[in-house]
Formats: sequence, structure tokens, C-alpha cells
Amino acid sequence: MTAQAVTLDHPHTVDHIRATWLARALSGLLIALGVWFSINLLSWAMQQHKLRSDPTLSSDITMEVRERQLSCLTKNIYHEAGGEPFEGKVAVAQVTLNRANNAGFPDDICQVIYQKNQVYSKVLCQFSWVCESAGNFKPVNRREYEESQAVAKKVLLEGFRLPSLKDAMYFHGDYINPGWKHERVAHIGRHIFYK
Repeated sequence: MTAQAVTLDHPHTVDHIRATWLARALSGLLIALGVWFSINLLSWAMQQHKLRSDPTLSSDITMEVRERQLSCLTKNIYHEAGGEPFEGKVAVAQVTLNRANNAGFPDDICQVIYQKNQVYSKVLCQFSWVCESAGNFKPVNRREYEESQAVAKKVLLEGFRLPSLKDAMYFHGDYINPGWKHERVAHIGRHIFYK
């Protein structure tokens, strides 16, 4: 061997190899952390944009529109879940908002509630009370109506949600079996909820 040849037995070469390996490992770790941070930042930004583009949370909604939304949502909660516990009322409100935020339904809360479909010669309502009620609305049970109104405000204005119902789109009373093929996500009070 010539005098310029380097062997692994030389102490400076081993230290150099360790230092190089450590630098590469640190570099890889920093790149991985950077990618992880970027992905989480992008996810957060997308979530913030989704909240801003949500028609039920948009900041450019007028007071008149917001009051109409609250009124419709309150009536729907009252009729569908007036006698239910707090969670049951929240669940009905949440399904209503989930539908308003889904492309398969109107993007307006009141239109979601009052939507009717005609199948052959039969008119089907999204919420049964809409087809059953006639004319002017006057709550029979003032306490249940006021609680329904409080829940509507909590869900619509404060964004309160039940995590198990984030994807729930449908529900029915537990005393009937419509034979739906949807995925069941929860049973709250007297209602069963589905994706």
C-alpha cells in the first residue's frame, strides 16, 4: 500500500464514518419531521378552509338568514326529538346540519328540513312531521320547545357536536324497521342513526 491509502483501522477514519453516519441520520430525521409538520399544517389549513366554506357557519350570513335557520332547526328538533334527552336533540340537529353540508341535499337548513320527494304517486318528506303538520306552528309543550331552541343555538352557533354522529345522515325511531341498508352509527334515546 502507498502512504496515501487509508485503512479502516485508522482512528480518524472511524470517527469520520461515525460522524458522516450521524449527520445523515440527523438529516433524515429532520426531513421526516419537516414532512410530518407540513402534512399536519396542510391538514389544519384544509380544516380551517372547510369551516369557513361551511354554509351553516359562513360569516357573511345576515341576521335574518341566521334567525330563519335557527327557527327551522328549532322546529325540527322539537318535532323529531322534543321528548328526547339533550343528546337526542343534538343528534337530530346534527343530522340536519350534516345533510345541509352534503352535496346530496340542499345546502340550506330550511330547505333540507322541508324537502319533499315524490316517488310514483306518493310524497315523501325528509322529516315526518313536515308531511303531518298543517298550517301555523304553535308549540304544545313550551319547555320542550325552549330546550329545542337552546340546542339549536348550541349546535348551529357554537358548533357543538357528538363525535359518533359526524357522518350520520339518517335516523328513524327505534320502534320501526324501515329495512335500510345504511351503516348504523348510534342509538340515542328512541332514535337509531345511520351513515
